[in-house]
Amino acid sequence: MDVRFKIAWRYLWGKKSHNAINIVSGVSAAAVMVVTAAMICVLSVMNGFGKVIEGMFSQFDPDLRITAKEGLCFNADDTLFSSLQSMDRILVYSEEVEGTVLVEYNDRQLPAVIKGVDAQFEQLTHIDSIIVDGKYAVREGDYYCTVMGVGLSNLLGVGTHFVSPLHLYAPKRTQHVNMLRPENSFNRNTCYMAGIFEVDQVQYDDRVMLVALPLARQMFDYDEHTVTSIALKIDGQGKDFRRIKKDIQRLLGDGFVVQDRYEQQADFFRILKIEKWLTALLMVFILLIASFNVIGSLTMLILDKKNDIKVLHDLGADNSLIQHIFLLEGWLISSLGALLGTLLGVAVCLLQEHFGLVKLGDGSQYVLSAYPVHVALWDIVMVLVAVLAIGFVAAYYPSRHIHSNEVHS
Repeated sequence: MDVRFKIAWRYLWGKKSHNAINIVSGVSAAAVMVVTAAMICVLSVMNGFGKVIEGMFSQFDPDLRITAKEGLCFNADDTLFSSLQSMDRILVYSEEVEGTVLVEYNDRQLPAVIKGVDAQFEQLTHIDSIIVDGKYAVREGDYYCTVMGVGLSNLLGVGTHFVSPLHLYAPKRTQHVNMLRPENSFNRNTCYMAGIFEVDQVQYDDRVMLVALPLARQMFDYDEHTVTSIALKIDGQGKDFRRIKKDIQRLLGDGFVVQDRYEQQADFFRILKIEKWLTALLMVFILLIASFNVIGSLTMLILDKKNDIKVLHDLGADNSLIQHIFLLEGWLISSLGALLGTLLGVAVCLLQEHFGLVKLGDGSQYVLSAYPVHVALWDIVMVLVAVLAIGFVAAYYPSRHIHSNEVHS
């Protein structure tokens, strides 16, 4: 073991001439420990919320969605898409048509997004798990049905047991507006309520209606081969999933965009990531303040060990060796706090994950009863690197001022 480390280790645990130095050193390590544990807990909670929201989206969004790079729609009756359907790792291939319509029920009118889906949609998503009233059905016999978000149904004042139809209106794409008879410039259709879903995301719950694919095509004047997107369910995870995604993109070429679930909700996950790292940055500032304890502790230790420094210098130790001893001493204080803080933070997160110790409100007002956590190894590594780096800088400041002339004065 290096002599510098041996002496620094001895100074860390050895008795000082003044008891206050031991207390300040303990407080310094405790401050670093608390901030380290807090950083791990905060990042893990942010990860937990991200996982919860990802799970909500996964109940509605497909594994992959294909859209045109330019324009709103494209023709799916193409050899490219025939080749796509024949790929081994594609479990479900589903066509979709999406657009905005005006929905009318009794005296209430609201804009809504209708998503026309085919018979494969049930296999594509976990739609049954988010139905809170009624059932999933977009067609029953000769009648079109709809399954809409819970927020939209509340705004329209419609329920699954109501027998009156909803009226849908969309401008005709292929005609100019007739100023004399403007009502003739709209495609009109009706559908009946079958079910209500709840994703706990406003962009779905307050806006989206699921309808049969033929109904959506009628509303927007599309033929039987026109779609706005193609949704896929993939047999693969991790590296396999990414490889399949690349293969599909290579097959379709630059005219199409292939998006996974994160890319389909890119803005939302980007905001979530920004919030996470802004929170981590605030914790780093708190750590910087806590590191002043290390500076104070090390400065007091240097003063306390002035005679030892003189002896080391007389034995032939140069300024560099003596500075390294106290640099290691300060860094050991930060390292001890970082190690204990990591263990404490991980332990608290595991307890929260398994027992839900910290509740969200009274546990009944939210989707979750307790704060979700997900401990990521990469977050722990980043926290340790940040804590040890700041601890090194904090120890470097007082140790670099040790000079032989100060010792002999």
